[in-house]
Amino acid sequence: MSSRAIKVAIAGAGIGGLAAAIALRQRGCEVVVVEQAPQLGEVGAGVQMSPNAVKVLRAIGVEPLIRDVACEPLAFTGRDWKSGRVLYHTPIKGAFERLYGAGYYHVHRADLHNALIARLGAADLRLGQRVAGIERDRDTASLKLEGGEVIEADVIVGADGIHSTVRRNIFGDEKPRFTGNICWRGMVPVDALPKGHVELASSNWLGPKGHVVHYYVKGGAMVNFVAVYETDEWTQESWSTPSTVDELLKTYAGWNQELLTTFSNAERCFKWALYDRDPLTRWSDGRVTLLGDAAHPMLPFLAQGAAMAIEDGYELACAIGGVGAGAGIAEALVAYERQRIPRTSRVQLGARARGTTMHLRSPWARMKRNVGFMLQSFRTPESTTHRAEWIYGYDATAR
Repeated sequence: MSSRAIKVAIAGAGIGGLAAAIALRQRGCEVVVVEQAPQLGEVGAGVQMSPNAVKVLRAIGVEPLIRDVACEPLAFTGRDWKSGRVLYHTPIKGAFERLYGAGYYHVHRADLHNALIARLGAADLRLGQRVAGIERDRDTASLKLEGGEVIEADVIVGADGIHSTVRRNIFGDEKPRFTGNICWRGMVPVDALPKGHVELASSNWLGPKGHVVHYYVKGGAMVNFVAVYETDEWTQESWSTPSTVDELLKTYAGWNQELLTTFSNAERCFKWALYDRDPLTRWSDGRVTLLGDAAHPMLPFLAQGAAMAIEDGYELACAIGGVGAGAGIAEALVAYERQRIPRTSRVQLGARARGTTMHLRSPWARMKRNVGFMLQSFRTPESTTHRAEWIYGYDATAR
């Protein structure tokens, strides 16, 4: 075994790439992170950190850095799209720490991103550098940048999102699948809303062809909403585009007035097309591997996209952190993907199925679903309606 530290080059400084970089440095690896954006910063939207992700954030020293800017909801609450009737109520605060070993946070993506950067500290982080391609053989791997620079490393990690250049170099240029869903995201200042207008919960409004989730971020100063609606096609050239509150209100005309009032006070909103891919059977090729959306882009209907990327980063570090810079790296990457693929594939497919359950068009089907939710909430109030205990109870740090 070589005594030289393993050098890992990570393409992408998003949530998964930074989590991986921190965990790898904890294990003595030399890490360089390449990011195409000229400056670091995440889009203005919230993200849900479930217990499985929080356990990793705790292990890499990030949880204390987000605690003051995050919000811990009291419960998951499901509501009827029109009447506002409560369909289910699952306690979170206090209960999840006891049940799953960690809490559940709502946090602004920029706050989480900043915490990861702060925890990473002095690192080789190269901004404004676009990956052009990769080269690899049995003993080496190289990341080629568009400016001509070549970064040689023992391991290349593609954490560069759903448009991943690294993935394309391994598996070819397979296009992602438009899922038939578009998504509005927006932020609402709490001061713009009537007092107590939004409960301290992860609220999910379920209706025909769509659903809306909203929750507090920024220490309770802002409400983040995610509004998903089914459509036949996405005609814009961009995957995301600025939208207007008027367009949002028109789409959700007839929905509960409480929800429409929240929309009306949005500072601005953007519209996304939701894409995913079928699960891969492998992520690695020699000394090159993937994590996060580069490996398993998924619909947000289980709120696990960022969480899975964080788990990936930690388990990748566990797999290669104890291996020397010479032989054994390719085998370690195979072990990493064998650990991760069954779980992430189940989440990918589960998120697809969850969308069908949430967007039922038939009034009879919605009534049948809602009665089931209410009965389950009454009988076992601490059981999540989407049966996510297998997700939340997972502990990547236990290995």
